[in-house]
Amino acid sequence: MFEALSSPVRLAVFRRLVREGPEGMVASAIAEALDLPPTNLSFHLKNLSQAGLVSATQEGRFQRYRAHVEVMVELISYLAEDCCAGAFEQCIELPLPTAPGRRRSTTRPARPVTRPTR
Repeated sequence: MFEALSSPVRLAVFRRLVREGPEGMVASAIAEALDLPPTNLSFHLKNLSQAGLVSATQEGRFQRYRAHVEVMVELISYLAEDCCAGAFEQCIELPLPTAPGRRRSTTRPARPVTRPTR
């Protein structure tokens, strides 16, 4: 998976498909959106597909590609499962993700906010 996403083109394709959600995109729309030659895109889609990150379904003359978001979530979970030895409150401050076009928010608090008891 890491090798497949190490290419800036493949990472851009995967991120675009993630953004599109379950509807996915046909190859020609991906090529147009990312300004890629169709033959170049085909090579990258094949690599992403072999890595299990995307799948394709035939729709008439077109192939519709969809990101396997569940695979991405599993990978993120695996990478983060031992973060701070399970003591998440000790983790460093991380930037919060934002929706496209929105300002990036500041950071998560490093420790949960606790209110004093009376």
